[in-house]
Parts: sequence; C-alpha cells; structure tokens
Amino acid sequence: MSAASDHTENLALNYLLTSGSVTRPSVWYVALFTSDAGLEAGTITGECNGTDYVRKTVAFTVTTNSATNNGAVTFDPAGSGGWGTVTHVAVMDAATSGNVLFHGAVTTSKTLDENDTFQISDSNLTISLN
Repeated sequence: MSAASDHTENLALNYLLTSGSVTRPSVWYVALFTSDAGLEAGTITGECNGTDYVRKTVAFTVTTNSATNNGAVTFDPAGSGGWGTVTHVAVMDAATSGNVLFHGAVTTSKTLDENDTFQISDSNLTISLN
C-alpha cells in the first residue's frame, strides 16, 4: 500500500515547501473498503459498515523510505449480515470520518461473512515513499 491520498500529498508539500504549519495526527486508524472508489481524492465511499465494524488503531515503525505496522491489526468478528468483500485498506487520521492518508489494494480480497475476522499481521501493512 503505497498510494498517498491527495490530502497527504498536500500536507507534505505544505510542510516541506511553505512556511505554513500542518497538523499531524496523533493516532492512526486502519479502515476496510469494498472498493477503491474515491480513495485517492479522499472520498470515503465503500468503507465496510455493518454490525460491529469499527476502524482499528495502528502504530508504525519507520525505516529507510518505508513504514510498517508495529503489531497485528485485528478487527472484531463481523456482525449480523457481514461486511462484504474487503478489497482495499486505508490509513485514516480519525476513528470516524476524517481523512484518507494512504490507501491500497489488499493482496487477496476477503469476504467477511458474519463471525469472520480480518487481520493484518505484524509488518504486513507497508507504506513506501520511493
């Protein structure tokens, strides 16, 4: 997952190339999506929803040109009716609403029926700036 959203690109440019200040998130969240519709532009459509779905917090370890999740990110079991087929994930700056920071497709899509879980193993969520 290495696609920075328009929001993130603007934050980086403002921080690096102007004297203006930018607000840095203090907590990051992973959101699950059933499509990539609008993620680049920061439009939050296609996010999973349904009983028991909530974004999960994530911490990162940064090394040369990339960051990986520090610890597994485990979503609670899908509630009644499931959450659909997860095809994309995004790193967000808020528990609800907020801004898409980075986004990308999952390696293998997964249908989350009732009681199914979704987990991103330690160091499996990678954000690269190349």
